[in-house]
Amino acid sequence: MSYHLINTIQKLGNPKILVLGDLILDRYIWGNAERISQEAPVILLREDTQEVRLGGAANVANMLIGLESQVTMAGVVGNDFDGMAVREALSEKGVNCSPMILDASRPTTVKQRFMGRAQQRHPHQILRVDREETTPLDQPTSESLLNLVLPMISDHQAILVSDYAKGVCTPEVLACVLEEARRLEVPVIVDPCPGRDYQIYSGATAITPNRLESSRAVGFDVKSCDDAFRAGKQLCHELNLDYAFVTLDSDGIALTQANGLTELLPTRKREVYDITGAGDMVLATIGVGSAAGINPVDLARLANVAGGLEVEQIGVVTISREEMLADLLMGARVTSEKVLPLEELKRHVMARQKLGQKVVLTNGCFDVMHVGHVTYLEQAAAEGDCLIVAVNSDESVRSLEKGPDRPIFGQAHRASMLAALEGIDYVVIFEETTPCELLRQLKPNLLVKGGTYEKEEIVGWEIVESYGGEVRALGMTPGISTTEILGTIRRNQDSDTVESALIRPIEPPKRKAG
Repeated sequence: MSYHLINTIQKLGNPKILVLGDLILDRYIWGNAERISQEAPVILLREDTQEVRLGGAANVANMLIGLESQVTMAGVVGNDFDGMAVREALSEKGVNCSPMILDASRPTTVKQRFMGRAQQRHPHQILRVDREETTPLDQPTSESLLNLVLPMISDHQAILVSDYAKGVCTPEVLACVLEEARRLEVPVIVDPCPGRDYQIYSGATAITPNRLESSRAVGFDVKSCDDAFRAGKQLCHELNLDYAFVTLDSDGIALTQANGLTELLPTRKREVYDITGAGDMVLATIGVGSAAGINPVDLARLANVAGGLEVEQIGVVTISREEMLADLLMGARVTSEKVLPLEELKRHVMARQKLGQKVVLTNGCFDVMHVGHVTYLEQAAAEGDCLIVAVNSDESVRSLEKGPDRPIFGQAHRASMLAALEGIDYVVIFEETTPCELLRQLKPNLLVKGGTYEKEEIVGWEIVESYGGEVRALGMTPGISTTEILGTIRRNQDSDTVESALIRPIEPPKRKAG
């Protein structure tokens, strides 16, 4: 499934996404906790640095930028220094802030954290001071926000609602946005606020509550996977959702669709350093995928990857597509997924080279696998970060005139055998007699062949060197070759029937109809 998700990520494009919700400014004050104050029994923090980060819906917008989306941010901030700081930080990242309203009647939501280090190390949060106004927007401000947002919906491929109950996501605002989005068939994904009446999200495409939020919404504890499915079904029914993503921390995501289908998408085990921002990352990833028309099962799989990468970081950080690709490329590989058509393989090679990986390619018939093949393929794998084996098709082998009985094994069998080797990342079958066209399209960093070749004897060397690649011959196992092995078998066979069975091309069994 890893390779399938790689292709999915590469098809995401650069969708336009509208974010609606509560913008928050996170301010961190770092310092050394040196002693107890003489004025009162409190820790005295000697400040050395301050840091400002985007929080709430602003953090979702920031994460979407990291995922290469075009982002519009709609919401309300105070007409104050902090509100301007939020707007400027988003604008610098390329976010369209035109539907962001400055409201002089309410302050910008600010969470100020005092982070103390003991003896120059081990920072811990000593105190958090919040400044906020949580009353719902008044009618004039709500109308002003809707007048800006509603005309923009048709120009976006998805809407994300990030509700922190700071007053922006009123029932009136959400009802108008959800109705217009449904009319225009624009998906709306909601990260709900715990403790609110979830009826305000009725008509959304999907919601992404965590275990605790789901429990509060449905009235029972969500402890198991079955509980999550039960909660998802209830939410889909009561809120008229297309699907619900119930995030279950280390257990993954429980997906429930309106048609009753359920599936648990597990996540692989990771080192968890900080869960801050994981929910926003999940929302952003599902939003980008929804905008690109990705099916809900793959949305959950992508969200698992992005959320998993987020919890491996300290603090809130953006996760890029390159990081997601690198994580998938390093994951467990299924043999059947290694054999790819050329067009699909090209996307994988581009992704790896963009990550700075060295791609190695070798080619051949690989008709009867033997120790010579294995030895030189191990050497080839050690030459770079990714090894591609290009295999001559059956027709290509026959055109090489290796003998009337060649190939011994059909191309599907040969490709499957190679894919089962741990050191091989991809196998591709080519129809031509030479790999020249394959080299022109894939542009590997290194072309290798097993044997005592001079560089100029390796077919395609001039193509590889023309774009700056390398060509190299690797060692060979003396006395071992497919031709010699087949000759020995033929000489030792007493039965012509047995011999013909051994050397007749073998094809994989045909599937039964139905």
